[in-house]
Amino acid sequence: MTVRKAATIAASMLMVLVFVSINGDVSQYLASLKYGDAKAASADITYSAEESQRLLTIISEEAEKRKITPEDARIDRVWKAIPGYNGVEVDIEKTLDAALLAPSANAIPYVFKEVEPNIKLNDLGPHPIYRGNSNKKMISFMINVAWGNEYIDSILNTLKRENVKATFFLDGSWLKKNADIAKKIQADGHEMSNHAYTHPDMRALSRQDQYNQIAKTEALLKSTLNVDNKWFAPPSGSFNQATVQIAEEQGLKTVLWTIDTVDWQKPPADSIVRKISSKLEPGALILMHPTASSRDALPGMIAAAKAKGYAVGTVSETLSSKRLPAAVEGAD
Repeated sequence: MTVRKAATIAASMLMVLVFVSINGDVSQYLASLKYGDAKAASADITYSAEESQRLLTIISEEAEKRKITPEDARIDRVWKAIPGYNGVEVDIEKTLDAALLAPSANAIPYVFKEVEPNIKLNDLGPHPIYRGNSNKKMISFMINVAWGNEYIDSILNTLKRENVKATFFLDGSWLKKNADIAKKIQADGHEMSNHAYTHPDMRALSRQDQYNQIAKTEALLKSTLNVDNKWFAPPSGSFNQATVQIAEEQGLKTVLWTIDTVDWQKPPADSIVRKISSKLEPGALILMHPTASSRDALPGMIAAAKAKGYAVGTVSETLSSKRLPAAVEGAD
């Protein structure tokens, strides 16, 4: 009975192969097997060793033309620490595999991989950060929260409607009293970071008091929200080199802003939108608070960024060296 079953299976397989050879390109059949998780080794049925070598030569030569060198993180005289930006190169092995499995008339399906810089942001040491890399077409909203609960829901609704994630820098004393609101912000997928504990003038504090301001809020972020935080935003932008070093000791980079809405002065929303739109550039970090002015200006600020072709992401995303999709970069 087992022999008869095996013979039936073998006959069926033979019929499939005959059908494929009569009615379609065998290479297309092999490609379909590949994309159904079959082994790529069967591709050599279609291509000779000479043809494989020819493809490899073409791919290797083209890889040199398509290579983009990564950009190292650096210290700028004005902007201080600037993140690097990943390069791109052709993955020759994967591209060859894909080419051997594709129909022979098709163009070579190039497969790319990112190449990290030799020098990364964390390699630069304790320096403040004011912006992302100018070659990365992404911007971020830094929302510092120490008051203004009545405007948070409206801001969250706008961010959700526009499919935008922001970074909320939380004052520790606010977080302690408003854990439920903080959890709601976090549930929407926004990044939660450190804005000291009592909104002090960090520059006027002793080294120990500065350490405590950061550490106390960091502990709350962990215990209340289970956040593995990376960033510290000094209240009112007041800091000194000790602040930056103390934050670094706690595993945090000190982040400021590229463009300030100055929303605490209660400017009209349209003036904020005009200001942000005129100053927008790749890597910009936009400072705002949960105020009525920024609540009303936020849709226009997001629209201005999108109109210029910028992605909008968290501070971590903007300051990362990872590349954006080609559609955002305008790459080929």
